[in-house]
Amino acid sequence: MRNIKAAISLKYPENADAPFITSKSSGAIAERMIEIAKENDIPVVENDILANVLSLHEIGTCIPESTWEAVASIFAVIGESERER
Repeated sequence: MRNIKAAISLKYPENADAPFITSKSSGAIAERMIEIAKENDIPVVENDILANVLSLHEIGTCIPESTWEAVASIFAVIGESERER
């Protein structure tokens, strides 16, 4: 397994202005976060640059506007894969 620098989980409730950070970690704990997500069929997307940017922000805060486009494309891919199931 490769060394995970950062793992971030996001939530985007229907009425929210933007997704927000629900958890974050680095190193071995980040690797465990990813394992738990996969065990529970939660989509995992690897994007080291985005994860590093989001890791600079606090849990519970909305993602920065500069990341909206990248995150939107990830949510679109996840949504499409869920519709195909």
